[in-house]
Amino acid sequence: MNVMRRLKSIASGRTSISSSDSGGDAGTKRAKVDQEIERKVDGESYLVERGVTVPGQEQRMASTSQENAASTSNITSVTRTEKSGYDQLPKEMHQMKIKDEKTTNYDENEMEAAIVSGSGTESGQIIATTVGGRNGQPKQTISYMAERMVGTGSFGVVFQAKCLETGQAVAIKKVLQDKRYKNRELQIMRLLDHPNVVQLKHCFYSTTEKDELYLNLVMEYVSETVHRVSRHFNRMNHQHMPIIYVQLYTYQICRALNYLHHVIGVCHRDIKPQNLLVNPHTHQLKICDFGSAKMLVPGEPNISYICSRYYRAPELIFGAPEYTTAIDIWSAGCVLAELLRGQPLFPGESGVDQLVEIIKIFHKQMPPEAVDLVSRLLQYSPNMRCTALEACAHPFFNDLRDANACLPDGRALPPLLNFTAQELAGASTELRQRLIPEHAHARKENP
Repeated sequence: MNVMRRLKSIASGRTSISSSDSGGDAGTKRAKVDQEIERKVDGESYLVERGVTVPGQEQRMASTSQENAASTSNITSVTRTEKSGYDQLPKEMHQMKIKDEKTTNYDENEMEAAIVSGSGTESGQIIATTVGGRNGQPKQTISYMAERMVGTGSFGVVFQAKCLETGQAVAIKKVLQDKRYKNRELQIMRLLDHPNVVQLKHCFYSTTEKDELYLNLVMEYVSETVHRVSRHFNRMNHQHMPIIYVQLYTYQICRALNYLHHVIGVCHRDIKPQNLLVNPHTHQLKICDFGSAKMLVPGEPNISYICSRYYRAPELIFGAPEYTTAIDIWSAGCVLAELLRGQPLFPGESGVDQLVEIIKIFHKQMPPEAVDLVSRLLQYSPNMRCTALEACAHPFFNDLRDANACLPDGRALPPLLNFTAQELAGASTELRQRLIPEHAHARKENP
């Protein structure tokens, strides 16, 4: 009985550290303590990002998801009445110097600096940096015009910008860099190349007049998130998201997780609707925010105070130091259930022990295939949860594998069946046949 009380208490966010945070995690004070612990137990010289503490913020800044565009994992939403402050760029950008990254060794003598023009306090500031210059290649100057800040958190800011050379919109995440450590988020993002994972385009360093070093991650800009899309449908006479979009988004989440878990070997550790970017025209989904991501090593402890509260797996709630990528599968199940219900599955006051009752409600309201998939993703035991690739092959997604499947407006679906050999490595013949229908094979052979 005491164990269940503790579980329900932690699941609802009522920990020994009080929190004014209503949407995700307990206060940054607790998060900072655990992040320092992780630095010690990892046995690696990886940076645990740190920054100015902002009361009520969640524990990590995301990379590119946005409330209004390119938002981050733990972005503070700003109302229209604060628009004047929302559009201003951070004060640290005032007269800062830009340093292009040349090596993972952060020796200032090995970084070339370029002066940033503009006051740094309003949109229109020009940020100039250089890329290339290696292997005999000439250097190339790239200039970004900052347009507006789209998010802020305790570990950095994200602003939307435009590349002046190409006219392409980008999102730039700016985080304080400890010169003593490598940045884990950067190291992981350099490995990523998948249609359902946000792309890192460039990175550079900047310094302020206080000689603080900042890492700037330049990423592709995607204008919406699953969170905003879901909220849009909920506001339309309290309608749920159309099932085709639930299928599309969940499938792409699972495909991206299969890539992260089995190709790259990374656990995301903060899957939630705010960290799932969506192109509103093509409905292609991309996972973002790798600020909490880590390559989990069997036998090595990790911090358990990770992942936003509504999407936290039972083993994390119990404080298990050794866990697996199955925590991401649980989070994906929570997201699927939220899209089906129109509200979070475990909204703070609910405990994990209520899962059985919720599934009973699902049986009365949802398609049986959806209920079955949720049940497979939300297995209490991590070892019993299906893998991300097995989830992709689930009958709930059969409509997406139909040769005539298309978006409601008649446009083609985003790429769903173009699996690489790496993605399918280790998959049985039977699983591959369920994943890729005959018409997809024929189309690949006769493009």
